[in-house]
Amino acid sequence: MSVERTFVAIKPDGVERGLIGAIISRFENRGLKLVGMKLMKLSKEKAEEHYGEHKGKPFFDGLVSFITAGPIVAMVWEGKNAISLARNTIGATNPASSAPGTIRGDFAVEIGRNIVHGSDGPESAAREISIFFSDSELCPGWSRSIDKWVSEG
Repeated sequence: MSVERTFVAIKPDGVERGLIGAIISRFENRGLKLVGMKLMKLSKEKAEEHYGEHKGKPFFDGLVSFITAGPIVAMVWEGKNAISLARNTIGATNPASSAPGTIRGDFAVEIGRNIVHGSDGPESAAREISIFFSDSELCPGWSRSIDKWVSEG
C-alpha cells in the first residue's frame, strides 16, 4: 500500500473539553505522521461545503450549526493505510457502538457530540483536505527517525 493522506478534524466538543493533545497522541502513537494542522473557526459557508453531501437531509442544519459553534482543529495525517488506520482509531460514528480504546469509545457518549471527524475514503480525503488546506500549508516529504520502526518500507 502506498502512502495516503487523510483529513481529521477535532470538533468543537473535543476542543472545548480539552482533548486536543490526547487525540493527536492517538494518531501519533498509531504511527501516522502529521503534515498539516490549524486551529480555526469555520464560517457557515465553509461548513456547508464540508458537509455538502448531506445537504437536504434533516440533520444538515444541525451539523452546520454544531461545527461552527466553536473552534476546530483541522489536520492532515499521512502514512500507509492512513485512511483506514485513522477511521479505526476514531471508532464508529455512534459512540455507543464504538469499541473501548477508540477516540469515540473512550471520550464520547452520543452521536451529536462525537468529538472528531475523519475522511471515509480517498475521494473524500482529497476533497476535505482541499477545503481546509492549500498545498503550501502542508509539510510533505519530511521524514522522522522513527519511520523505519513504524513501517517496513
